[in-house]
Amino acid sequence: MKLCVFDFDSTLMDGETIDEIAAACGKKNEVSHITEQAMQGKLDFFEALTQRVAMLAGTPYTKVINVCQNLPLMTGAIETVQELKKHGYKVVILSGGFHEATTYLGQKLGVDGEFANFLHHKDGILTGKVGGEMMQSTSKGDMLARLQKLLGAEKTNTIVVGDGANDASMFPYADKKVAFCAKAVLKQQANIIIDQKDLRELLRYL
Repeated sequence: MKLCVFDFDSTLMDGETIDEIAAACGKKNEVSHITEQAMQGKLDFFEALTQRVAMLAGTPYTKVINVCQNLPLMTGAIETVQELKKHGYKVVILSGGFHEATTYLGQKLGVDGEFANFLHHKDGILTGKVGGEMMQSTSKGDMLARLQKLLGAEKTNTIVVGDGANDASMFPYADKKVAFCAKAVLKQQANIIIDQKDLRELLRYL
């Protein structure tokens, strides 16, 4: 079994979901500053996530869904997923972001699975709470290890692609560790670096 795992925000999708939701409710500056710090590994991922989601409390859930269904895919994302599947790869999204975005765009991309977090809401309004499978800085690595065991995918047949500090936990489980338009903290641990904003660049390494 061959497995390719992608981060979502700033990897398969061109931007950060939480920053786009924040922009829609007038809080982009405060939220995006924390996002940037977290992706550089300067803040604890869990604390940064819960802090940012708390700032979104009171946002109508319909507004969140509207933002998530209009996020731009990264250049070459659809073609890259299609080509990976032609080469026999299972393609999975592991995101510290939200199912509200990954489920919708994951279906559009035709991925085989996606794991992310959920924005809690009550009576159609965000509560400012978040929960899910991807809350910690090590969550992606832990989930990848479980997927490999479940699917019978060896490290030698695994590719991981990400851009931020919380993607580093996946790297020990893959022979091809791809830093895509990534922060310096991730590039230092990668063995493939792609600085061109086009996911099709990945295909030359298959």
